[in-house]
Parts: sequence; C-alpha cells; structure tokens
Amino acid sequence: MASNLRMQGIYSFYKPKGPTSYDLVEKIKKITKEKRVGHAGTLDPLADGVLIVAIGREFTKKITLFVDKEKEYLAKIKLGWESSTDDEQGEKKEINSSEAPKISELREKLSLFQGEIDQVPPDYSAIKVCGKRAYALSRKGIKINLKARKVLIKEIELLRYKYPEVDIRVVSGPGAYIRSLARDLGRELSTGAYLIGLTRTRIGNHLIKDSLDISEIKDEDINRLNNISLT
Repeated sequence: MASNLRMQGIYSFYKPKGPTSYDLVEKIKKITKEKRVGHAGTLDPLADGVLIVAIGREFTKKITLFVDKEKEYLAKIKLGWESSTDDEQGEKKEINSSEAPKISELREKLSLFQGEIDQVPPDYSAIKVCGKRAYALSRKGIKINLKARKVLIKEIELLRYKYPEVDIRVVSGPGAYIRSLARDLGRELSTGAYLIGLTRTRIGNHLIKDSLDISEIKDEDINRLNNISLT
C-alpha cells in the first residue's frame, strides 16, 4: 500500500547522462506525488552529476539559495573540431591546424580563462531571448546574438592531455558554461574545440558521491529521505 507520507525538502540528486534536468524533475514529481518540484543549475543531457532538487512548495522557494553556490566539474574537450552546439550533439566542422598544440601552450591558454572573464553563452542554451529559450530559437534556424556576460572561473586544472583530447577540472561561480569554455579554448589555440564529456562533481559542499539516485525514492524510504534534506 502506498505511503501517505510526502517527501519534501532540498536534495542532492545524481543526474545520469541522457535525460534532461527537466526529465529528472518530472520523474521525481511522479514518484513523490508533489506538484512543486524545481532544480538549481541545469545540466545538459550529455552531462551527468550533481543536481540540486527542491520538493514541495516551501522548499522550491528556497532553491535560489543553491543557485549562486560554486560548482566543480570534470570536463573532457576535443580539439581540432568545432560543433554548432559546442558539444557532441551539434554539427561538426573540422578545423585545419598546422600541428597539435604543445602542452606548454595549452597551459598558457587555459590560464587566460581563470578569474573573472567575459563569456558568451552557447546558442543552444536555456537562456531566454525575447521570452523564448535560446535553444528553441536556434533549432528553428533563427540567428541569435547572445551578449557576453561576466562569469567567474575560480580554478582550472589540466588533468590529462593527449591530442586531440584534453581533460580539465574546473571550479566556477554561477552562470558559467563549460561548453563555452571549451569553444573559447579552441579559438585561442586556433584548433577549434568542443565538449565531449562533462561531470558536475560538486555544488557548494554537496558532492556527487553523496547524491541520491532516483531509484532510491521508494515509499518505505520517504521518512528516511525527509531526514536527510539539505535544509
């Protein structure tokens, strides 16, 4: 028999690669029977990792507390190509470059992106333009010109480089797009680049290893889960 208990609170969930952040929210709505469910910090379908989710009217009002927290990512970038979406989903165009960048040049170019920088969001993003999502307009072939905005890249660490792939760790403030970072790195190197893998490992103090799997939401566990809400 289904429990009469309601799961409410703010939780750190693990979003797998494939579904959108909205898909995960809709699934949580169905399982918890709560109409008011929201999330902080969208993850693209091809990305996985920590997604902060608020369940219940009282808690969706508090979700903004998590939007401005710093975020940590592990990103894999492919050099030598550009993508219309700045990731694996877009149309690809090979960029002819004379030779693979040396690791010293790669480190130098990465350092340019640390600190407060001007960043243009991807055309295929959830940013609203005249009341419409940028990705919706782009899919219709409508040309949009998103403006650069200030974002903070707190740390960039080069983890691995074997051309054409680059693995980095990034710690950012709110509003930063790792797809844009990959695109802009490729332009600085004159090789082109796009994002081929992204995992968000942390939002604030909430780590991927401590995040809930969607399969963990069961009637018999609702009371336990209420006790581990982040608020």
